[in-house]
Amino acid sequence: GVKDGRWTVLQLVEALGFCLENTDPRTRGRGIQLLSQVLLQCYSLLQEKEVLHLVLFYESRLQDNHLVIPSVLQGLRALSMCEVLSPGLAVSVLKAIFQEVHVQSLLQLDRHTVYSIITNFMSTREEELKGLGANFTFGFIQVMDGEKDPRNLLVAFQIVHDLIVKDYALGPFVEELFEVTSCYFPVDFTPPPNDPHGIQREDLILSLRAVLASTTQFAEFLLPLLIEKLDSELQSAKLDSLQTLTACCAIYGQKELQEFLPSLWSSLRREVFQTASEKIETECLAALRALSACLSRSVLSSDSEDLLDSFLNSILQDCRHHLCEPDMKLVWPSAKLLQAAAGASLRTYHCITHSILPLLLEQYTKHTQSSQRRTILEMLLGFLELQQKWGHVEEDESTLLSHQAPVCSVVFSALVDPSVQLQLVGIKALTVLGSLQGFLSSSDLELVVDHLIHLALHEEDSQSSEAAMEAAGSLAPTYPKVFSGHMVPRLEEKLQSEREESYHKRHSLQQRCLQALAAVSTHTSIVKETVPILLQHLQKVQKGTEAKNTQGVISVCQSLHHVALQCQQDAEGCWYFHQTVVPCLLAMAVQAAVPESTHTLPGKALLEEEVLAAMIPVISAATTHLSPELAAQSVSHVVPLFLDGDVSFLPQNSFPCSFQPFGDGECLEAQRRLVALLMAFICSLPRDVAIPQQEWLLRELLALSCSCNCPFTATTAAKCFAGLVNKHPAGQQLDEILQLAVNRMEPSLAEGPRRMQALTLLLWVTKALVLRYHPLSSCLTDKLLGLLGDTELGPATADGFSLLMAESPDVLHKGCHADVRIMFRQRFFTDNVPKLVRGFHGAGPDVKANYLKGLSHVLNHLPKPVLVTELPTLLSLLLEALSCSDRVVQLSTLSCLHPLLLEAPQIMSLHVDTLVTKFLNLTSSPTMAVRIAALRCSHALTSLPTTVLLPYKGRVIRALAKPLDDKKRLVRKEAVAARGEWFLLGSPGR
Repeated sequence: GVKDGRWTVLQLVEALGFCLENTDPRTRGRGIQLLSQVLLQCYSLLQEKEVLHLVLFYESRLQDNHLVIPSVLQGLRALSMCEVLSPGLAVSVLKAIFQEVHVQSLLQLDRHTVYSIITNFMSTREEELKGLGANFTFGFIQVMDGEKDPRNLLVAFQIVHDLIVKDYALGPFVEELFEVTSCYFPVDFTPPPNDPHGIQREDLILSLRAVLASTTQFAEFLLPLLIEKLDSELQSAKLDSLQTLTACCAIYGQKELQEFLPSLWSSLRREVFQTASEKIETECLAALRALSACLSRSVLSSDSEDLLDSFLNSILQDCRHHLCEPDMKLVWPSAKLLQAAAGASLRTYHCITHSILPLLLEQYTKHTQSSQRRTILEMLLGFLELQQKWGHVEEDESTLLSHQAPVCSVVFSALVDPSVQLQLVGIKALTVLGSLQGFLSSSDLELVVDHLIHLALHEEDSQSSEAAMEAAGSLAPTYPKVFSGHMVPRLEEKLQSEREESYHKRHSLQQRCLQALAAVSTHTSIVKETVPILLQHLQKVQKGTEAKNTQGVISVCQSLHHVALQCQQDAEGCWYFHQTVVPCLLAMAVQAAVPESTHTLPGKALLEEEVLAAMIPVISAATTHLSPELAAQSVSHVVPLFLDGDVSFLPQNSFPCSFQPFGDGECLEAQRRLVALLMAFICSLPRDVAIPQQEWLLRELLALSCSCNCPFTATTAAKCFAGLVNKHPAGQQLDEILQLAVNRMEPSLAEGPRRMQALTLLLWVTKALVLRYHPLSSCLTDKLLGLLGDTELGPATADGFSLLMAESPDVLHKGCHADVRIMFRQRFFTDNVPKLVRGFHGAGPDVKANYLKGLSHVLNHLPKPVLVTELPTLLSLLLEALSCSDRVVQLSTLSCLHPLLLEAPQIMSLHVDTLVTKFLNLTSSPTMAVRIAALRCSHALTSLPTTVLLPYKGRVIRALAKPLDDKKRLVRKEAVAARGEWFLLGSPGR
């Protein structure tokens, strides 16, 4: 009635008069409870006068029997949310609560109600409450004192935080407010199992930290507490103290820290020197950095002491001498402390490096052992990386610039040291020096290039070679002229050199040159130099049919792919690479595929499957990042090349006969193989690029995939068809082409010599439709499920389920703009796994393995959280799959079970007897991969509850003794790890 306006609240009060004035407190309580419940739903409808009368009524009831108080508080909570509350009433209500209610004697919910009332008033009546002065703070301290429930503490901490940051008067109660909150530090709370409130220890920690680190007024009380907790034995207390100290440094100044700096430094130093915990060390370094930054920020008056200098002097005094002992255990803790302080500000960096840099350079020269030099150079590298943080520095301020020559000398000497580990640190240091603007002179840069070329091409260890190439790639964008003028010509010269006597050495040098040319192509101007060199070398090596030519072509393609990936984020470089490389590769491939006369069949390296497979990612990477306008320009040339034989856009476009990859005749078999390159291009285009003559192209691809005798060509045609279908707009045209495909596939699947080609097409088309949730996908999937019962095609169909679920490397993935819906795997699982299970139970013994293999492939690619939820219904079938003789089924099932043992130990422990037996049997499998997987699962079994496993401990240890003598090292390695874990099962501390 109140909601509808038929009754006023005051009429309701009158109607409840008998209850509200009853002498029985329970009856009064029920009356007030009903009134409060109405107010909680109707507080927004109240008039100002009604609110006034209700507040006065509820305030008077705060003196009533304790049974009535909870309902009174609920009513006041409703009234605290009223917008028409008269000025002064909020203060009146809070005064009454502070005076009349002993909050901590109430139940948790009622205490929470009090906090809610205070929160509501603080958000709407801030100025009124501030009029209370420090009395409001004192009243709240009394309310909160002794609170234990985490739900209430989160609200209470927020109130204290607001008191401080919104400048409520704390008056003489600063210490009391600190005491009432700091008594919870460090937080010691473990949520009960199945806690419906979801409050975690971390929530309380962060909430309390926000309070403690919100005001400098707490500093004199908080810092001694933090030092005390830092000196305790409790790891969690140390971590919490360090993180809180770091948070406080954001608002503290010299005044707050001055008295406590020696104690803080002593505690931090001790922890870093002595701790075995990486977490504590990390937090100590963060705290030291924060302290140094805090002291750096403080503005000094002319007569005050500069605390930063004295603080840094203490750090240098305690740490500097350890750096002179590269074999001592305190060298790295000392270096980390110095680097943490140096990383706080530009001023701290100058102060520390001014003292440390000359010392490190002197120590490097003094020591001759590579291991000691490496330690010293790694420390130097840490300081060089800090210089990167501050960017370009004026010469008169920079310690580093004043030591330019000795620093370069040390780094260059490391690059020619025989120790690979020292070389690697030297290369890192070189990269950092190169990134410092103006540090390296032009003569230094030429020397850098010399060193990088030598390391990249002639260093025997591949680690140094790869690191040098990576360094060249990172420095090239900063110094493009140096690298294009000095490095690229020398690499070209080495690539064309025939001086090496043996083929092996020449081949190895060429490989390194190709990799180095690709690595250095990180700037468009350099790409324009390196790409023609790579293409020229490709034309040179592809002439011939020997295996070495094939490998040479693949190497060039791999380098081109590397360059393509590096060009993708730069529009100019990407388009240059595309319009230079794609036509050139197509021209060379067409040249190789077109016979020189009608009687000769080509036998060129470019037509080998592995070479075409290496060209696919080059063309794909060159296409995926094109703008729609440029992609449309390119597609208008490439599609006519394949459909009409239009070679006009290709370089060197005079061929002895026409290019007809979709024509009939055995002599065109080589040309058909180039459909792989069409697939690479057309399936990588952005989705909004229109493809000319698309329907004709789809029909040609469909015909080729069904009729071609070459499995490679048939498969690439099927993939190309599927890639186009996946991106094709929905509508009649798509429905017609799909119906045509089904009509072509069905007869071929039923019988005839091309059943396998038809299956391949079915699998790729199904994948294309499953990814985009097309309605026909369920019909095609049902056809595949039916083929699992086919004795001839069943095994290949089962393997096809892996293709449906896995990420495809060249087509139908997000990188090439395919239409891939989120959670398609979960949807496929939900729709089809029940059918697989039914099919398995109804299948004959000769084809049961096909269903198990298909199921294991689906489960293997399913996100693990989904798999865990479905585990109880599928586990018995997975265990049955382990008994299957097919090694693919065994491997898939083991790889599926391994994460489940770690993530769902309670469910898996119900089947421990079967799991132990099956895993131990498979450790004797004739297939090495199965033996390794079975041993990994035996190892993972130890994550199950110890009480479940102990009865099997002796049996497993005995059984795992046999694979310790396995002839394969990888099997022995897994056996040692698994057996060791079983030996430790049930030990103290495990």
